[in-house]
Amino acid sequence: MKKLKRSARLVEMTQYLLSRPHTLIPLTTFADRYGAAKSSISEDLVIIKEVFEDEGIGELLTLAGAAGGVKFIPKIPKKQALIFAEELCSQLQQKDRILPGGYLYMSDLLGQPSLMNEAGKIFATAFADQEIDVVMTMETKGIPLAYATGAQLNLPVVLVRRDHQVTEGSAVSINYVSGSNKSIHTMSLSRRALKEKSKVLIVDDFMKAGGTIQGMVDLLTEFDAEVAGVGVLVESGAVETEERLLHDYVSLATLTGVDSKSKEIDVKPGNYFTKR
Repeated sequence: MKKLKRSARLVEMTQYLLSRPHTLIPLTTFADRYGAAKSSISEDLVIIKEVFEDEGIGELLTLAGAAGGVKFIPKIPKKQALIFAEELCSQLQQKDRILPGGYLYMSDLLGQPSLMNEAGKIFATAFADQEIDVVMTMETKGIPLAYATGAQLNLPVVLVRRDHQVTEGSAVSINYVSGSNKSIHTMSLSRRALKEKSKVLIVDDFMKAGGTIQGMVDLLTEFDAEVAGVGVLVESGAVETEERLLHDYVSLATLTGVDSKSKEIDVKPGNYFTKR
């Protein structure tokens, strides 16, 4: 039990809530933790709730009853998310990012925790009303983004492998067609990694025609799992509509054009900012 002044208690309660998103916390947890009356804790939570909402940090939901408590839901206002997207676009437009095939070098951005945390918060906002059990991504570059999203939703992360690992145990493997060059690839997922009938949020760093993500969608059918949503950091807007294998997704940035000769890159905020 901690005996703290109210100001110190407010700071610690705020940190406690921020570190446990989407977790129902009974009022007795705080009352016992600080040796305070529930009425005092309730007053503190009203103050925290107002600050969270005024500053665009998220929502603090209160559930009444014996099994009730409070739950912090991270949410970022669209205006604030747009500022992030515009800054992301600005960084993506750096001329030295152009790679063969119209791709962009993004590994440095994916390696920035603050950047990925902000992107993860936007995805957590976009899919806050969905029932989700796990976040899924393809191994390698999408991992930081998936873990950032999982942290904001307080959900585990499942990694789909390009090659089956012995340490994963028995696995389900499927072939899928890459949307960019129509070549055949293989992906696998350990049978222990995902429970049947799970609701899955797929997150990836880049989508061209959507072949890899569609492969993950097909892989989920082998687990009788359901796709709760798809979040993409950057999508290629240069793909013809009829070539796109996936149409229901949320993107934070759209790569609309790359001129290898002039080194000009055109990137704009993604469809998250145009969806209703």
